[in-house]
Amino acid sequence: MFRGENMKAARRTMSSSARELEPQSISHPQKVFWPDEGYTKLDLARFYQQIFPALQPYVADRPLLCERCPDGMRGECFYQREKPNGLPSGTPAKRIHHENGYTTYVVGGELQTQLRLVDLGCIAVHIWNSRANKPHQPDWVCFDLDPTSGEFADAARAGLQVKEGLDHLGLVSFPKTSGSRGLHLLVPIEVGPTNDEVSAFAREVARRLATAHPHQLTVDPRLDAREGRVYIDTLRNGFAQSVVAPYSVRRRLKAPVSTPLEWSEVTPALEPAGFNISNFHTRLQHSKAWRHFFDTRQPLKAAISAVGKL
Repeated sequence: MFRGENMKAARRTMSSSARELEPQSISHPQKVFWPDEGYTKLDLARFYQQIFPALQPYVADRPLLCERCPDGMRGECFYQREKPNGLPSGTPAKRIHHENGYTTYVVGGELQTQLRLVDLGCIAVHIWNSRANKPHQPDWVCFDLDPTSGEFADAARAGLQVKEGLDHLGLVSFPKTSGSRGLHLLVPIEVGPTNDEVSAFAREVARRLATAHPHQLTVDPRLDAREGRVYIDTLRNGFAQSVVAPYSVRRRLKAPVSTPLEWSEVTPALEPAGFNISNFHTRLQHSKAWRHFFDTRQPLKAAISAVGKL
């Protein structure tokens, strides 16, 4: 149950836009997933039904990594690559070869798939950087900025530094809150380069930016070596790696949403938890962030050649 006037307004909005999703459509619909806020499993399902038109283009035809939290945000969670048992037989899936064999992944893009995953306890939506038909060829580069301080303000300042470097390479980037304490930058690219090529490019960009800003940025993943700096994580560009989708809910207090931003919104004063399932309907009504994301397909060859000049 939602608490407060803002929560009641959100529930009215969800109910009016998701009338067909009755409680009996979800197993244990009144199970509380966020004890402090009172949000239930049904609330989560109705939220995804409401925002699915915005989410759908980012999950369509992409393999999904399932993070299952059957008892909500405070319960035990586990990751599952293989398509879970219990999904309808017609659920889109793709069998993909790995070094150690094949794995059958759920493929996103259909509302019923999303709702059935919620039914299995999936709070967040984790997506690949490639489509299922070309799993080794990403269509974006991802920079995941993780502030050692735990403060989003540091991630915001680092994001502007990374943006400046990408601008120098002639690449347009799109920021979003991670839904936790960090910032994600996605750079849409033309399909062609392999995961290895995209990963090598991202690592070199990150290394050069960390060299240029040694007191603010680092590429060292070790916590004890970061010394308060923001870690530029480029591992999301590897084969079979994933990132939280835009518009995904996170397993955090207040049920925050990973929110696409305009660059003008990326400031130290921004509070990511201010975007959550109780008020996100308002954000959707007024924000035009990322409206050109899918129109922006950039060749990476020139940027790879120019990275040495950063």
